[in-house]
Amino acid sequence: MIPPKVFISYSHDSASHKQWVLEFATTLRNRGIDAILDQWDLKPGEDLPEFMEQNLATCDYAVMICTKRYVSKANEGLGGVDYEKMIMTSSSLSKISDNKVIPIVRENGEPKVPTFLMTKRYIDFSKDEENEFSLDELLRFLLDAPLYKKPEIGKDPFRPLAEARPDRTSDGIRQLMIDLIGTFNNTDNENITYSDLISNSSMPRLMLDKYFNEAAKQGLVKRNLMYVEITDKGRLYAEEHDIIDA
Repeated sequence: MIPPKVFISYSHDSASHKQWVLEFATTLRNRGIDAILDQWDLKPGEDLPEFMEQNLATCDYAVMICTKRYVSKANEGLGGVDYEKMIMTSSSLSKISDNKVIPIVRENGEPKVPTFLMTKRYIDFSKDEENEFSLDELLRFLLDAPLYKKPEIGKDPFRPLAEARPDRTSDGIRQLMIDLIGTFNNTDNENITYSDLISNSSMPRLMLDKYFNEAAKQGLVKRNLMYVEITDKGRLYAEEHDIIDA
């Protein structure tokens, strides 16, 4: 798969914000995204508007890192001076379809995003302790690897609502069970460790820990000292969700 090219638009509010953006872009590249950032790709003496226009014209997506200052400048339609010309305005969208623009909220304000994108869904990165979950949501969109699986049309119109209600937890548990069964299938050992599961899982560590704990509460899995185990209830879950051969 060709890594999606993602242009990052932001304002240089402060040294700490600039560093956060650098670490954010580095993480994207480490996880399979061709992130384009001025701190790497814009050389001294090069033209700022030209750099922005060229990359907007060729990128697959543009990520707008929204702070109060960014939103204010974007709404004014002004890039300001120097690096603030990197801010996307409504006129910038002539270089890229607006359905490929992804606002992420780094700092809450009113409005949270530029007014010309008020109807667009944004991803919230304003809480550092929840950023891993927000990053997972962003990556799954950029890589076309959704966590949610649209269910097939069922044959039982009278199935209880409690058994059919989709939510993020159940989808996360399903992915955990896929990874867990896949780990068992890929080893010759009778038992696998949690470290084995971490190494083979498609989920980030924090997400994996969360959904393993949820699955354990539901009685689908067990963790005994070094080893993890799928319970009888977990095997039944795997059969019902068509993931035995996943």
